[in-house]
Amino acid sequence: MKIPIYQIDAFTKTLFGGNPAAICHLPYWLDDQTLQNIAIENNLAETGYFVKKGDIYEIRWFMPHAEIDLCGHATLASAFVIFNYIDSAINEVTFSSKSGILKAKKEENGSITLDFPSRPPAPVKIPDEVFNALKSKPIATFAARDIIIELCSEEDVLNEIPDLSLLKKLPYLCIILTSKGRNADFVSRVFDANGIIQPEDPVTGSAHASLVPFWAERLNKTTLKAQQLSARKGELDCKIDGDRVFLSGYSVPYLTGEIEI
Repeated sequence: MKIPIYQIDAFTKTLFGGNPAAICHLPYWLDDQTLQNIAIENNLAETGYFVKKGDIYEIRWFMPHAEIDLCGHATLASAFVIFNYIDSAINEVTFSSKSGILKAKKEENGSITLDFPSRPPAPVKIPDEVFNALKSKPIATFAARDIIIELCSEEDVLNEIPDLSLLKKLPYLCIILTSKGRNADFVSRVFDANGIIQPEDPVTGSAHASLVPFWAERLNKTTLKAQQLSARKGELDCKIDGDRVFLSGYSVPYLTGEIEI
């Protein structure tokens, strides 16, 4: 069996920037272990899979160690693949996922806008592990699927070297450091305390499902610019409307090929 595979750099205009995702266009769903093995073999933060069912695409996302419920950059990359390699006549695609219906729209400027569920975080007591793992003093912590740690400044976010070994026992998928930005409304860095291959994620769309409502309320605005301060860097144009978050960004293709299994 031969499976088309694409590697796309998402949330960037520049090759080798943003967040790389491997995207596989499947004719039908393979068993979960095979999907996991492909993700392990790809050795990227995320491998996205989609299968066309009628007018929509079912989509799933696998890290090298587990399937997750929502991934922004691999959804953006999947939409890029569909718009550019599968059906160039359409301007919008609907995905069915474990997080409900997601949409992606091709914009006139070449960017793609994702329509995701908003996941507003709630205040939580700052865990002792956070105090011990950071050299910067956290202002407050908030949580949904991920834990958001607010720091005083962009410099604190950029210069922090968290001790992830102290954060592994926290019951969250991602550890997010954030603050107001100098050249953006807010900045962030995102870590997976259990990530063996890549502890820091270059650009994390799903984390912005919580970051956008958090900063929209704090800054009293519904349209925001975000920067993720990883080594590869990422930029997102964000908007919140009710219980939906809209994330816009660009993608750049790196490779196309086939997997043979």
